[in-house]
Amino acid sequence: MPHSQSSAPRGRVRLARGVSSWLLPTAATAAVSLLRARRSGRWAAVAVPATALTAGMLWFFRDPEREITDARVVSPADGVVQSIMPWKDGRTRVAIFMSPLNVHVNRAPLSGTVASVEHIPGGYVPAFNKESEHNERVVWHFDTEIGDVEVVQIAGAVARRIVPYVPRGCKVEQGERIGLIRFGSRVDIYLPEGVEPAVEVGQKTTAGVTRLDRD
Repeated sequence: MPHSQSSAPRGRVRLARGVSSWLLPTAATAAVSLLRARRSGRWAAVAVPATALTAGMLWFFRDPEREITDARVVSPADGVVQSIMPWKDGRTRVAIFMSPLNVHVNRAPLSGTVASVEHIPGGYVPAFNKESEHNERVVWHFDTEIGDVEVVQIAGAVARRIVPYVPRGCKVEQGERIGLIRFGSRVDIYLPEGVEPAVEVGQKTTAGVTRLDRD
């Protein structure tokens, strides 16, 4: 049976944490230009794009409440499975591409303790490019009942800011929010040896909902 990761009403949508520095200036510009456009048509040239941008950012930075699936491993990200690759150490990497239309709040794939969280500087090539694994990224390691689980948040060509929500040593519940990537990006999860993926390349995923492992 699925369980709720939050006590908030199901279906409720809020704004993601860590977006105020982007959203507030844009919203303020839209509000001021709309007021002035009533007295001067020249301000309409500013009001229209500023209002459209504000609306787009409100949609992009949405953070809906979800019923977390009761599974061993759930997806850490909304998006599409870009690749599934066996790793030399026996793990399997599942890469999930997040378009600008996806929710960009990432969630813990299973319950455990944050063993480490490390920011690694890098480039900003498009997230769908193979070379994006060398981009700016945040690497998480979770100590869980199935062993070490690694999750990597990767910045894209536009997403140049990753906002972790929880620190090292913190205990997290499955489906708990762990961080935000601004705009198009990618999230990789490394399934431990012996854990087979239940998803396929091209399959859509929903953070906290889509099951990643096979029984």
